[in-house]
Amino acid sequence: MRVWASELGFSQIGVADVDLSSAEAGLLDWLARGFHGEMHYMAAHGLKRARPAELVPGTVRVITARMDYLPQATPEGWQTIEWDRMARPLDATVSVYARGRDYHKVLRARLQTLSDQLAAHLGPFGHRVFTDSAPVMEVELASRSGLGWRGKHTLLLSRDAGSTFFLGEIYVDLALPVTPPETAHCGACQSCMDVCPTQAIVGERQVDARRCISYLTIEHGGPIPLELRALMGNRIYGCDDCQLTCPWNKFAQRAQVPDFDARAVFDAPTLLQLWAWDEATFLRTMEGSPIRRIGFAKWQRNIAVALGNAWRTTGDEAISTALRQWLDRPPEGIDLELVGEHVRWALQQR
Repeated sequence: MRVWASELGFSQIGVADVDLSSAEAGLLDWLARGFHGEMHYMAAHGLKRARPAELVPGTVRVITARMDYLPQATPEGWQTIEWDRMARPLDATVSVYARGRDYHKVLRARLQTLSDQLAAHLGPFGHRVFTDSAPVMEVELASRSGLGWRGKHTLLLSRDAGSTFFLGEIYVDLALPVTPPETAHCGACQSCMDVCPTQAIVGERQVDARRCISYLTIEHGGPIPLELRALMGNRIYGCDDCQLTCPWNKFAQRAQVPDFDARAVFDAPTLLQLWAWDEATFLRTMEGSPIRRIGFAKWQRNIAVALGNAWRTTGDEAISTALRQWLDRPPEGIDLELVGEHVRWALQQR
């Protein structure tokens, strides 16, 4: 199975038991504190997330898989390159994982192929594949199956690959031998907690999504909270700060598949270039990208916040001109109230 997985672009696989009862109390506490924000599906599924056999009846094991996503051409010192980009207010920062093809599509198809290969070898069996697409405790299952350990930023960490990878699962009704879990290796380090721009990591292995820039730019549907806008800098989709500062990411691996190579538009994007897009351009350019999922209004909302931060910092008149032109001729078919509120805020930043 490992050979087949490697041929499909997976870097590591494991097998976890389905008894996640020890994780239930932590999940319920996280939900009770409202840390899931507007991700109402997290609460709607309740403990089904920690009970794989309730999500897919008959499940007795979960095959876990890791797929690295750093673009193949990523140079050494890539973290420094990303920090430098964030230090240039007029540049646009998009999370590294989102610069290529939508990982949901890539992993799901390859997990299904792996399942088909297993069925051809073992005979038909009950299974279902997942990639960040259902109430699945991905990090919990991955850590229990030896793919790594949960870091203080809540992401899975591997001694061999840092945290720059996606996770996928195959729920199966086969009693496969489980693989042993990995021990934690964060020690006293809390670099991820210290570097978070919005202090969203409120405790070890606890993130308040309502403060997380990844959540705010992707999942959150309404206005960005006023007190967090200036802290977002030029991050317009996702946030990699906690990964960039993590010492274990000196071992980050390049992707084995070309799907995650960065699109040309993300080589050196500027905020003003992206702001000039109309909806048709956004939809066409982001075809097959995870970014397309947030829609044009949230895309413009995020860029408007970044432009406000750049206007405050640089005083570049091209920014205020572009924002005022938007107010004079707002695009059709967009949530004018949502985006307009952020445009007006941006103009008030200087």
